[in-house]
Amino acid sequence: MQIIDARQGIQVLDTRSPASLLSKVLWITTVGFVFTAVGTYLAPPSLGIGIMAIFLVNMAMIFAISYAARRSNALALTLFYAFTLLMGVQISPIVNGYLHTPNGPTIVFNAAATTALGMGIMAVVAQFATFNYMKVGRIAFFALIGLVLIGLLGMFVHFVSPGLYAWATLGIFSVLLLVDFMRLKDRGQDFGPVQMALSIYLDALNIFIALLQIFGGGNSDRRRGGGWS
Repeated sequence: MQIIDARQGIQVLDTRSPASLLSKVLWITTVGFVFTAVGTYLAPPSLGIGIMAIFLVNMAMIFAISYAARRSNALALTLFYAFTLLMGVQISPIVNGYLHTPNGPTIVFNAAATTALGMGIMAVVAQFATFNYMKVGRIAFFALIGLVLIGLLGMFVHFVSPGLYAWATLGIFSVLLLVDFMRLKDRGQDFGPVQMALSIYLDALNIFIALLQIFGGGNSDRRRGGGWS
C-alpha cells in the first residue's frame, strides 16, 4: 500500500510527468490510509497472538506487492489496499489504546494531521532539494537497522526511554520520506506508482506512530511497537 472504481480515473494520468506521477502516488497513498483507518475501526478489541499472524502476513504482502507491480498494476494495487487494511488491524491496539484515554482522540487527530502536513512539506521540499539523496538514504537505512536492533534489545533490557526512541523513529523516517519523494521525482517511472506509494505509506505510517508516542508522552508500554520499522 484493482479494488475501487476510482483507480480507473487515476490510470489516465500521464505518469511520464513527475507532477502527474506524484499526484497518482499521493492519491493511492491517501486511499491506503483510508483503508488503514477502516481496518483500525473494524479490528476486534483484542487480537491476542493473532497480531503475530497479521504481522507475518503483512510482511509477506510487502514482497507480494513488489512482485506483482512488475507484472500487473491492477493486482499490485489490490494487494496494496488489502495490505493497508490489514495494517490498520495491526496498529489498532496502539491507536485504540490512545482513543480510550481522556485526551486520546485529540492526540490521534494531531498525530494524523501533523503526518499529513509533514508529507506535504516533504513533497514540496523534494522538488527543490539537490543533495545526493541516494547516499543520505543509505545512511538513514543503516540508522533504521540500528534502531530496530535497539528496539529488539529493548524488549529485554530497558535502556532507552520510549520518548527518545520515538524521536529517533520520527527523525529517521522523516529523512526516508524525503528521500522517497526525491526518488519519486527522479526515478519514479522505474518503480511505478504502487511501489512508490508503498514506500511512502510505510514512511508516513511510522511517522504517525512516532508522533502518537511523542504527543502522548511515550510513557505507556502498551503503546510501544506495532509500527513497521
